[in-house]
Amino acid sequence: MKRSFRPDGGLFLLAVLVIVFFVLDLFIGSYHISLSNIIKALFAPGQVDSQLVTIVRQFRLPKALTALLAGAALSVAGLQMQTVFRNPLAGPYVLGISSGASLGVALLVLGAGSLFATGAFSVMGAWSVAGAAWIGAAVILMLILAVSARVKDIMTILILGILFSAATSAIVNIMQYFSSESMLKSFVVWTMGSLGSVTNAQLQVLLPGVLLGLFLAIISAKLLDAFLLGEDYARSMGMNVQLARVLIFISTCILAGSITAFCGPIGFIGIAVPHIVRMALKTARHQRLIPGTILLGSATMLFSDIVSQLPGSESTLPINSVTALLGIPVVIWIILRNKTVGALS
Repeated sequence: MKRSFRPDGGLFLLAVLVIVFFVLDLFIGSYHISLSNIIKALFAPGQVDSQLVTIVRQFRLPKALTALLAGAALSVAGLQMQTVFRNPLAGPYVLGISSGASLGVALLVLGAGSLFATGAFSVMGAWSVAGAAWIGAAVILMLILAVSARVKDIMTILILGILFSAATSAIVNIMQYFSSESMLKSFVVWTMGSLGSVTNAQLQVLLPGVLLGLFLAIISAKLLDAFLLGEDYARSMGMNVQLARVLIFISTCILAGSITAFCGPIGFIGIAVPHIVRMALKTARHQRLIPGTILLGSATMLFSDIVSQLPGSESTLPINSVTALLGIPVVIWIILRNKTVGALS
């Protein structure tokens, strides 16, 4: 009985952490707004200045919601890849999935740049960016899937994923070389990662995309548990391994592709968060790991966004740099702790 209550307590604490960081993310910014005015701007906009309502509703709330979704999506995508490939260093960023999504966006933005130069990011435009990112991520995942059918060594698959990432980056660099100055500037800013540039129209695409990806991940929890025991064992239990892989890969493509499309490539959250959740909840069951990863991933990205705003300053750091500074020490610690990257702890 005691064992069944400990994870629930951990999930409750993580949920509280998410709420605290969400409120702080709304509160902190270059323009000081009191907490009472933030609450009024959200729930009683007629009682405060219209300028404050605009700042809170049009800028801070969408940014905080984007951080919430980005952290959850990238962390769950990393958890799925670590389980399927049984590699603690697997993740959408390392395997090249984020790079594939970046290539899809680059082909659309740099290839059809004039459509975006007007800044008129309609809902249809947002869907086209998301679709390009999903297709780019899916192409890389299909390549990795094809390789994994021939090569069983997980380290080789990881190295090939890094090579795929390098190859897509090289293609993007060539496209940047031949692009116009204005398009190049827009694309370079996008590659730095930004939560604050997501518009309400893009959020209308990002929200259902991430929710769909998380839904697929949640219904795949038992399949992920079977992958932990090995594919041969999963087949002996009557599981259709190929169908399970496709379902999990679709979820990963949607999650990683959606975030990359609108926030740029964001690294290390997908690797670090699942490991911390495993240690905190002391479980390998995905029915509990997935909600824990969603909550801690959201909390981590909200914290990163708070740090990136440099409280007391009008400057904002690239979110990708902040997540790298937070995530790399965790990854190094994981390697030193396990002494080998051959198996999940």
